[in-house]
Amino acid sequence: MLIIALLITAVESYLLGSCNSSIIVVKLLKHEDIREHGSKNAGLTNTLRCYGKTAALITLIGDLAKGVIASIIAVYLVFPMLLGESYSDSRFIDSYAVGYISGFFAILGHIFPLYYGFKGGKGVLVASSILLVIDPVSFCIVIPFFAVVVAVTKYVSVGSIAAACFYPILTFLVHYFHYDLSLGLSLLHTGLTVLTSILLIYMHHENIKRLKNGTENKFGAKKKDAVAENSNDK
Repeated sequence: MLIIALLITAVESYLLGSCNSSIIVVKLLKHEDIREHGSKNAGLTNTLRCYGKTAALITLIGDLAKGVIASIIAVYLVFPMLLGESYSDSRFIDSYAVGYISGFFAILGHIFPLYYGFKGGKGVLVASSILLVIDPVSFCIVIPFFAVVVAVTKYVSVGSIAAACFYPILTFLVHYFHYDLSLGLSLLHTGLTVLTSILLIYMHHENIKRLKNGTENKFGAKKKDAVAENSNDK
């Protein structure tokens, strides 16, 4: 039953993650494809730069919601229904692990959406929503960390990469020392967050190249400036 629960969690999370809010919002409001404008990324930052605050706010809500819903379905419906008491009593998998697994596949769906030719966003916002549901303590630490890095560097990509690197370390410290979980479960949770972090960092490989070349867009850059920088980077 554990394998079935994992499979259902992976599928439902991936399918929900594939509902890319940026693509949907821009298509409905502007009848355009966000992936053909600005940095070509179907995510919140590019939506804000190219289409303004209203489109970005709706995208924010949509991407947060799908991550939250995917995790809730997995943690509170799929596993309890299929495993019953053995789920809550298990020493090998708990609600945190289930949430991280759900989150990984939701992020995978956001990055490689089934409905949009497997070309989506970078998954940072979805990862944040998953963390909010699974581990609010870590969320309340990593989000300010991200904000401080962005404020200092002026690069959202640097903040995202730094937060992704910090995420597994924070997970272990919070779960082992604050939540007082067993070493085994704490290491399991940390390992699952490492997988997510690797995926998020990999999806920023183009940003890393632009940072090295000095052509990465700074946070708050005007639309025309962002477009000009991207055209120079082609």
